[in-house]
Amino acid sequence: MSPDLEHLIELQNLESAIEESRRRIAAHPQRIADAEARLARAKEAVDAAKQRLKASQEARREAEKEAAVYQSRLSKFKDQLSAVKTNKEYQAMQHEIETATKELGSVEETVIERMVEADALTADVKKTEQALAAEQKNIDAEKKTLTEELATVEAALKEATAKKDTLITSLAPPLVALFEQVSRARKGVAIALATRDGLCSACHVRLRPQVFQEVRRNDQIIQCASCNRILYYIPPPAAAEPAVTHA
Repeated sequence: MSPDLEHLIELQNLESAIEESRRRIAAHPQRIADAEARLARAKEAVDAAKQRLKASQEARREAEKEAAVYQSRLSKFKDQLSAVKTNKEYQAMQHEIETATKELGSVEETVIERMVEADALTADVKKTEQALAAEQKNIDAEKKTLTEELATVEAALKEATAKKDTLITSLAPPLVALFEQVSRARKGVAIALATRDGLCSACHVRLRPQVFQEVRRNDQIIQCASCNRILYYIPPPAAAEPAVTHA
């Protein structure tokens, strides 16, 4: 393979590495934000569970206050029962006692329901807190990994950029100009492999037989007639020789 072609392939590899590093660096803030958003959702789940528990406890306290009112009323009616003088008054007081007893029973059922509900909500709070703790641990580890990865990618970008700059200075300016012109026109990909069946691997257009034969020699700069990318060829690996057996 000609040195110019080798250098252009190396330049393309460096360009691709640089672009990938830049893409990963640009994506880093969003990946951190996504992790923090997951943590925020876990915290919101804990807050929501606690709010449900608080609301249930407040409702229970209100029911207990209401039960106390009915209990006081019932005690008052029972105290007054001994003071009635007529059967009619006695029946009326009994009716009041029955009504108060029924209302007290209903409110006491509500108190019990709220107690049972609070047990379930307390368990839910504990469950969401455990989930938050686990998510916090995972996200701390993830953010540490992302930070280390960012440092690695930034170092790789710096190294690839330095190699690219050094390589460009060693190439003839017209060759660099051609590479950059094609790269700009083809979204950063100026080099393409010619497949073994004579296609440009980038645009998938079949090369003319004579052009394909010239590309296979890898001794000159040849561009695809369709996409203008600079072509090169990788020959198939040599077939392994059959093992010799002795009788």
